[in-house]
Amino acid sequence: MIRLHRTDDDGWFISKVVKDHNHQLSATDAEKREWGSHSKIDQTVRDMIKYLCENNITLSKVHCIMGSLFGSMDNIPFTRRLLRTICAQIAREQRDDDIRKTLELFRKMRAEDPVFQFSVDLDEKDQIETLIWASGRSRSNCSCFGNVVTFDTTNSTNLYKMPFGLFVGVNNHFQSSIFARVLMRDEKAESFKWVFKEFLALMGGVQPQTILTDQCKAMEIAINAIMPGITHLWCKWHVFKDARIELGPLYRKNAAFQDEFHKVITEMYTVDEFENAWGQMVEKYGLKDHHYMVKAYDKRKKWAKAYNKGKFCARMTSTQRSESANHMLKGVVPRNSSMNRFVEI
Repeated sequence: MIRLHRTDDDGWFISKVVKDHNHQLSATDAEKREWGSHSKIDQTVRDMIKYLCENNITLSKVHCIMGSLFGSMDNIPFTRRLLRTICAQIAREQRDDDIRKTLELFRKMRAEDPVFQFSVDLDEKDQIETLIWASGRSRSNCSCFGNVVTFDTTNSTNLYKMPFGLFVGVNNHFQSSIFARVLMRDEKAESFKWVFKEFLALMGGVQPQTILTDQCKAMEIAINAIMPGITHLWCKWHVFKDARIELGPLYRKNAAFQDEFHKVITEMYTVDEFENAWGQMVEKYGLKDHHYMVKAYDKRKKWAKAYNKGKFCARMTSTQRSESANHMLKGVVPRNSSMNRFVEI
């Protein structure tokens, strides 16, 4: 302990010095890292943490990597709490002035790819409502293979929980091809109208022949308003998924019904065949007045093969390609990623 006193001329003098410690000294790194004086991270280590966070490495894995770097978990010169604070600080740095950084990134992309295009819809506070972008390669692929597109949105892929959507098609080798990417503030009909309108504008105004989506009502309203005359089909996977939920044990535990249900949807080639098979099925299993079966039947032209056998859909019957791309994206993009970082990845 050192005790300092002031002098009359605003100076200082040492009045007392005690050289002995009033506690035991910290003997190990695990003890020393709990002291505030040791809660500093070297810039090289901080840069490595930033690199790991940007590449979607979880906090637990970052902590383990730090243990390997310093020889053992006990030798890490900072606490897990401080590591969490550093990761949060890195996320805040990326988030600051996010819109400006995002738009600058788009301008950089356009400078590197002159055919790159993007469109942004801002609200009255200059905050992004909806954002759509497409690279030159994507636009070129769409001009060749954009007769059929699938569109699906997924949530929780970014800091603002904005739904992220992908327009996806297939090339001449039936390989998935991403045509455009979308970030939306919400999934209302007006938002989807803006998305589909801008998608057509980015792709030269040529309307696809067929679009496959899930059963979102707002999306259906927007498609009818912006792309009249297009063949709008429902994803069959969602039809089967809803049947599993709505019909419960009858679907999950009755193999005979499940086989018959799938056969009616996928193997009835004529309208008469479908109508007869559907009528016999609902009569046989007492589903004539079931709310799900009534609803599904009313929309049969969007999913029944018999009603769409002459429609070109490039062998696609579901939005699985869009959903698969979204699923892979979650493994690459850090959770709670800022918008500019999300776009950059």
